[in-house]
Amino acid sequence: MSPSRLTLLPDERLAPLLPSLEESLAAAAEGVTPDTFVSLLDDTMRRVIQLSFRQAEADDGTLWLVDEAKEALVPAYNTGPDAERILKFRQPLTAGLVSMVFGNERPFMENQVPKNARQDKTLDNQLGKQTLAMVIVPFYFLGACRGVISCVKMGVPGEVQPESQRFAESAQAFLVHGSTVLGRLLDLSVLRTTLGVR
Repeated sequence: MSPSRLTLLPDERLAPLLPSLEESLAAAAEGVTPDTFVSLLDDTMRRVIQLSFRQAEADDGTLWLVDEAKEALVPAYNTGPDAERILKFRQPLTAGLVSMVFGNERPFMENQVPKNARQDKTLDNQLGKQTLAMVIVPFYFLGACRGVISCVKMGVPGEVQPESQRFAESAQAFLVHGSTVLGRLLDLSVLRTTLGVR
């Protein structure tokens, strides 16, 4: 016996309000910037993304949002020991692996980052560290790809990369899942706030 299925349909009484609702959500989306993003995160949202980084066995992770001028990706949230310095960085959309993923909206995993010619080493040089492995996935919320989420395994410049500093194949799936769940939670939160629903 197959399980019963619940069929949900749009409430026709709300149809006249949809244009106004869509306008409000679009305005809310425009107000989400790298500076304001963290104010949207509740404890559950933080745990979702932090759990994804832990499941991937990353050293740390970063949530990047495109800036208002659509010229760079800017870290809006970071879980690592260098968070204060990383949050001041700007990655031009014309360079780097995170910008590549934002442009093509395809998940990406690289276990030999130092050998990848597309890596922009600017941030590594500023931190005095070397990114050895990286997973990057697009980040969608409020109807569009508005940034990426990345996690990394780090090392010391010039040292041989140990096997432990590589991502398993499952790491990308963990990060895609975390990005999807976080995006949906943000959508729900903004929608409920816009509707005045507690």
